Amino acid sequence: MYAMKYMNKQQCIERDEVRNVFRELEILQEIEHIFLVNLWYSFQDEEDMFMVVDLLPGGDLRYHLQQNVQFSEDTVRLYVCEMALALDYLRSQHIIHRDVKPDNILLDERGHAHLTDFNIATIIKDGERATALAGTKPYMAPEIFQSFVSGGTGYSFEVDWWSVGVMAYELLRGWRPYDIHSGNAAESLVQLFSTVSVQYVPTWSKEMVALLRKLLTVSPRHRVSSLRDVQAAPALADVPWTELSEKKVEPGFVPNKGRLHCDPTFELEEMILESRPLHKKKKRLAKNRSRDSSRDSSQSVSAGPRRPARPLLLALCSLLRRGGSGRRGVRVSCSWKWGAFPGSRGSSLDPSLGYGRCSQLGLRVWVVVVTVGTLYALGSPPAPGPGRACGDALGCSLSHLGGPVLPPAWVLVREMGVSLFSLR
Repeated sequence: MYAMKYMNKQQCIERDEVRNVFRELEILQEIEHIFLVNLWYSFQDEEDMFMVVDLLPGGDLRYHLQQNVQFSEDTVRLYVCEMALALDYLRSQHIIHRDVKPDNILLDERGHAHLTDFNIATIIKDGERATALAGTKPYMAPEIFQSFVSGGTGYSFEVDWWSVGVMAYELLRGWRPYDIHSGNAAESLVQLFSTVSVQYVPTWSKEMVALLRKLLTVSPRHRVSSLRDVQAAPALADVPWTELSEKKVEPGFVPNKGRLHCDPTFELEEMILESRPLHKKKKRLAKNRSRDSSRDSSQSVSAGPRRPARPLLLALCSLLRRGGSGRRGVRVSCSWKWGAFPGSRGSSLDPSLGYGRCSQLGLRVWVVVVTVGTLYALGSPPAPGPGRACGDALGCSLSHLGGPVLPPAWVLVREMGVSLFSLR
């Protein structure tokens, strides 16, 4: 089973969030880790964009904090270790998450932590520094505010480790180490970090306090900010890192499998208050398509025969998946080439013939799509995998990112900027 996140395209445009959505897709399609919420497919219809990701039924840590769950030191240590492995992987991919907090850490059915939501993540290459004021203020590192206020040298991967320290402190005590809210000005927060010291609970172990102090060090130069630094901490000296990286260490807190670990109010609000609810989409889109079809037919009768409009291209290159010892299948490489259909202009923006090749264990599968006017492509890939799809302006941008597309049994591509959808 999978979870599906959907975003209304018109709202993304109105809120100026298109760039963030594209960045998130670009990042998610390039990464995969055992302690991340991984992307499996992305697709769209006329109204929404969808991302199909790992299903984590254990809920997020914010929900469990609101349920007054008392997390033990051992449990928090495990979360710190799992986030350390996730952040170490992200650093190898040159990614700063910038929004590590309990709301973005989801638990699986066994209680292991997974980092999600790359909406404001950024990619920095060697030697570069980030400068934008981005994140959730109570979890943002001091150097982010300092860079914004004084225009310093910026910040780097250390900011995510500060957020882990705030998260760990909050899980243990029930509130955050600093009294920071979204309305606080950046200038006041710079002063706060230089004048206010963190208070630690006397009953906490000395090793845990030492770890939190290193994570919550104001100066990024002296902060614990790498997997090697974390592994050297006395509080984590006895952690079996190899077993932990394979989820063989049992968490101290396991979500109740008989409960729904989320607030159902959001689902009710979506069904009752949302003007275009998802559960009524099928009927709504069918009505819109019927109206568009009637309009196109009337125009064809009045205008007489005309030359076909420039075709849009849909190409699906399906990756074969082989079930392995792990939960996820083996991802294989996929190459794509364009060719000009006989009689077409051969423009790179208006191709009429495409073919893709997916290979695994020496086996090659070829998918050929020919587009002339309105295209009906028959053929169902053997298994889900990455591909390309070009629909309306927003969809074309998504396709250039190379995001995976949910494979349909029948695929209909309508020209003149209408999106991709599936017919079952």
